[in-house]
Amino acid sequence: MILIINLLIHGDIKRGMVLALTPEKTIFRGDRQMNAFHENHLSLITRPIYMPQDDLAIVSVKTPQRLKNLSIAESNADTVYEHPIDSQVFHIRMVNSEGRREAASLLVKKRYSWRGYSVTPPSEKEPNRITLAADTGGRTVGTITLCLDGHMGLPADENFKDKLDELRAQGRRLLEPSRLALDDNVPQRVFASLIHISYIYAQHIFGLTDFLVEVNPRHVMFYKRMLGFKTFGKERTCTRVNAPAVLLRLELGYMATKIEKFGGLMEKHGGERSLYPFFFPQKDELGIAGRLKTGRT
Repeated sequence: MILIINLLIHGDIKRGMVLALTPEKTIFRGDRQMNAFHENHLSLITRPIYMPQDDLAIVSVKTPQRLKNLSIAESNADTVYEHPIDSQVFHIRMVNSEGRREAASLLVKKRYSWRGYSVTPPSEKEPNRITLAADTGGRTVGTITLCLDGHMGLPADENFKDKLDELRAQGRRLLEPSRLALDDNVPQRVFASLIHISYIYAQHIFGLTDFLVEVNPRHVMFYKRMLGFKTFGKERTCTRVNAPAVLLRLELGYMATKIEKFGGLMEKHGGERSLYPFFFPQKDELGIAGRLKTGRT
């Protein structure tokens, strides 16, 4: 398989250096004293991360056969490809261009609006955000945005701040994958690769401990079965999309164990029904992490 993922970095970019957050220390969300986790987290993620240049591949995967469609929303496909999507090469690479940001936003708008959700376009200058976008044949077919915790908090703070603060008080370091969108008929290998790259950023680049996601109640079992998420906050209204949401938590240590056991097995997974067999092998994970840290391809 050959897969390349497009990374849209929202932050300061100078001479190939990406700063996820500005280095100034601030009081966390109005607290009277500096939150010890926040201070440590800022020092961690504001260090320079050297990334590959715009069009250089991080990883490459070609799907040789049709895999199960893992688009969470029901299909109303109107996209016509010149040849079957399952035989195409999918690309994941670093991007900081307006064109690719717009393409990712259009896909999110398409997938979310079809379900009746309202979506606010992200700000180009929004700090501590990394967007991954998978493309094939010049089309963006998958995207996810990684929200790093910091002085502005996470999107889930809007509805579940009390639950997130519980973890912060324990010294947990959080990342919220957000704005996930997959086009129709995208193979599960693409979805798995987006999630695995997200994990590599969280675990290897930023030293974080937990994924937190807000999902519609009807998608809860999908995330639990495919990735091992657990319910952390009961159903509330997500004010950003005006729809019900459940807060789910996934410890990165659990992911590490599953990746070590199943990563790269593909169809030889021996009955494992999660996405982890479609993750990269652990040795490839370490190579990808090294390239992300040094900017090599």
